[in-house]
Amino acid sequence: MCQHTGSRHPHHESELARRAVVAGPGVLVAAAALAACASNTDQGAAAGAGKRLASTGDIPVGGGTVFASKKIVVTQPVPGTFRAFSAICTHQGCLVTTVADGTIDCPCHGSRYAIADGSVVGGPAPRPLPQRPITVWSGEILLE
Repeated sequence: MCQHTGSRHPHHESELARRAVVAGPGVLVAAAALAACASNTDQGAAAGAGKRLASTGDIPVGGGTVFASKKIVVTQPVPGTFRAFSAICTHQGCLVTTVADGTIDCPCHGSRYAIADGSVVGGPAPRPLPQRPITVWSGEILLE
């Protein structure tokens, strides 16, 4: 290998050019392989993100669905935006049962929560419904 002494050395320049030609394709192949791995990892991560709750088409726009067995309520306040909350009322622990007219409703004492953020909009509930993490992937809603 040549050592640089401050002056131009023809052998040094040709060595650098040769390395660029040799390394260039290798770098491109490595970058492509890494991109392919990242793509597969993202798909695997999303596919393994959690348990399927529903298809996005199962959740009405401006409404939601209560999954009593999972104690989760999933809403779609605007097209394409999905939210999930605990289905346990923060007043006395009853299970919310309906989603209607933009609210998540508890039958026990009349507490109502906003479908967009779970905030209290009526009733004796002292706190909003806690959010639950979900992933929306390929038309499926997955509970994390």
